[in-house]
Amino acid sequence: MFGLGALGKLLVLLGVFIILMGLLLMAGDKIPWIGKLPGDIVIKKEKFTFYFPLTTSILISLLITLFFALFRK
Repeated sequence: MFGLGALGKLLVLLGVFIILMGLLLMAGDKIPWIGKLPGDIVIKKEKFTFYFPLTTSILISLLITLFFALFRK
């Protein structure tokens, strides 16, 4: 199975990921294009608003995938 060294590396990577996500959330107001990209779905009715950041989600997913692909090797 996995040794303690592998578990330690996993925990460190998870910690770095959580820190990066926290920094992104803190800077979210200062980055105007996050959540307002073409392809993000917004439906506004009288008493109802539906927001689905499709393009933003895909972009963040690609960035996370690239990050992990670079550090896997």
